[in-house]
Amino acid sequence: MMIFGIFLCLDAFLYVFTLLPLRIILAMFRFITLPCYSVRGRRLLQPAQVCDIFKGVILVICYFMMHYVDYSMMYHLIRGQSVIKLYIIYNMLEVADRLFSSFGQDILDALYWTATEPKERKRAHIGVVPHFFMAVLYVFLHAILIMVQATTLNVAFNSHNKSLLTIMMSNNFVEIKGSVFKKFEKNNLFQMSNSDIKERFTNYVLLLIVCLRNMEQFSWNPDHLWVLFPDVCMVIASEIAVDIVKHAFITKFNDITADVYSEYRASLAFDLVSSRQKNAYTDYSDSISRRMGFIPLPLAVL
Repeated sequence: MMIFGIFLCLDAFLYVFTLLPLRIILAMFRFITLPCYSVRGRRLLQPAQVCDIFKGVILVICYFMMHYVDYSMMYHLIRGQSVIKLYIIYNMLEVADRLFSSFGQDILDALYWTATEPKERKRAHIGVVPHFFMAVLYVFLHAILIMVQATTLNVAFNSHNKSLLTIMMSNNFVEIKGSVFKKFEKNNLFQMSNSDIKERFTNYVLLLIVCLRNMEQFSWNPDHLWVLFPDVCMVIASEIAVDIVKHAFITKFNDITADVYSEYRASLAFDLVSSRQKNAYTDYSDSISRRMGFIPLPLAVL
């Protein structure tokens, strides 16, 4: 189930760089060729095409806004903090990331709805503008938040005694304390599983960013990758071990059979299939976002 979920997140993430630009080009082509045929009583653009164009514009605007964020200054500012303070900062960032993901999908949904709903009055068209600015602000702030997370992780990897990295890995075990002895229903466990999938995928991308940044500093010397490799493996192994222990204890204490994960996987597969049908109201990347709390736009901007 975890592997299937991670591939769904990867699919939604790569969609931003592969299919989305093609869909925007097709939407613009339709818009340019409108005079060639009659559009009486028909929409100028399909609702899905309007959403695609909004996604593309948000990505481009946030991409240029990110150029004004000084990564070097951020790195040295974080590096100058004490280990305990950084540990607290990283915990706060994790909580903020979950809150941002929750609010962010609502903000983007509100934009897509106001942009595509039938307009009876002229004033209704104006409602798109504040929603659009809110969406741009959200994606920009969330991208900065993930950037600070990646920078903190980078500092942990580059610190001499690796104490921060050890503390961050031990932070995973705090999850067990917070969830093992609570009462869980099947729906709650499904939400937790989706949250774990999203968290694990985001961490993989953050680790990739850290490796790329470090490789760039060492002129892409492959020898340096082998220096980072043991630490990357330790972080991934600790996450997997904690998730296994956590889910094992939750299913044991709540008398939930392991077959339930097959049902969860089928539910995710159903979301994916139903969003690819002709009469679907939503894009499959959006249905993944709602189900898992994973929004690919800020990560793609970063």
